[in-house]
Amino acid sequence: MSQYYDVDNQTLWNPSNTASKLFLYQVRLFEEELDLQSGIGPMKSDESRVAPVVLEQFVNALLAWRERTNHAVIQALTDGFVATMLVLAERAGVEVRWNPSADAGADGMHEVQVCSSPMSAGHDRNGYVEIREQARQLADSMPR
Repeated sequence: MSQYYDVDNQTLWNPSNTASKLFLYQVRLFEEELDLQSGIGPMKSDESRVAPVVLEQFVNALLAWRERTNHAVIQALTDGFVATMLVLAERAGVEVRWNPSADAGADGMHEVQVCSSPMSAGHDRNGYVEIREQARQLADSMPR
């Protein structure tokens, strides 16, 4: 069994039921965290309609939120979801802004991790290199 995420007559993603269920839980969590709708509609008869305009706002707000956190655990817990959303955004043809905090009016508050880790050495400041690569790899594993 599988489910479909569609824009008009185009399928963006056709995941297994379990992958879809986990994804939708994360969508709802981040809708609450960001106080924004995602553009990912409810699952009805194994189909979810995606609203590209709303998805664009959500993805860019999600990137701005991600940019404001320097907490390694939060990043680890969320980067897979962010990468998945980026694949859907690309497939839906929405514009992704890679410097979203400048556009999103960030309040200057950041999640930080007090201890430093050698694992973070050499990474770009906001993790975009890793997230872009993860999204590129995920795209090959996300059937349409």
